[in-house]
Amino acid sequence: MRKSIFNTIIVLIAAMAIGFMFSGCSKDSSSKVTVKGSTTVLPITQKAAEVFYDKHKIGVSISGSGSGNGIKALLDGSTDIANASRAMKGKELKLAKEKGIKVKEIAVALDMIVPVVHPDNPVKKVSMDQLKAIYDGSISNWKKLGGKDEKIVVISRDTSSGTYEVWGEMVLKGADVRNDALLQASNGAVASAVSKNPKAIGYVGYGYLDESLQAINVNGVEATIENGKSGKFPISRKLYMYINEETISADAKKFIDFLMSDEGQEIVKEIGFLPVN
Repeated sequence: MRKSIFNTIIVLIAAMAIGFMFSGCSKDSSSKVTVKGSTTVLPITQKAAEVFYDKHKIGVSISGSGSGNGIKALLDGSTDIANASRAMKGKELKLAKEKGIKVKEIAVALDMIVPVVHPDNPVKKVSMDQLKAIYDGSISNWKKLGGKDEKIVVISRDTSSGTYEVWGEMVLKGADVRNDALLQASNGAVASAVSKNPKAIGYVGYGYLDESLQAINVNGVEATIENGKSGKFPISRKLYMYINEETISADAKKFIDFLMSDEGQEIVKEIGFLPVN
């Protein structure tokens, strides 16, 4: 994916992180569909919304504030669709049931969470155990991984992120991230921080990889589309949209149907994620 595209996305995400709303269809101020949640699913939603508007003249208002906040918005009725880079938790499903909300889960894409470093970093591969040790603080110097004798600067997502939670389960195995980790509000922010610091390590969704980052092989497996589809890459997941099945509007349903169509899944692939169909 071209670097210029992600530079644009990073700017948009940064704006949303401080409370602004990005309209996926700014041509139409009377947006009929509202989408909130995961910044990982954001670029898919943005591009799909642009094409959807051109085809149907239905606006889609999109904000990226993290999976947890998107699900919260669905449960309080302030969004039509909640984007999430993790499955809903038991307590969230319980709350939905208590509120009489009939939640429907839709897997819209497949993704890999890829550890990344600055292109000048000589470390190109790690094991899952080494990743855990980096993030829990057991390994704090690049020299122990075959790199330079320098302190590792750990970049992580913040706690409202579905990516953070998946990383915590699959990599940290429930351990706490080291206290001095620098927490970022979006994939774009992580990518930007790592691209500017040769001592840093971070993790981003596969669609955020570009020439400003060096993806690290995990357990000897490269982060490629083929390895993601086959399940060989060890940090893989589904990306979701959640809706209230009983109250979803016709326009919101039409948008999801478009995303799940052949044309919509081509957009998923174009943006750099893995289609589910």
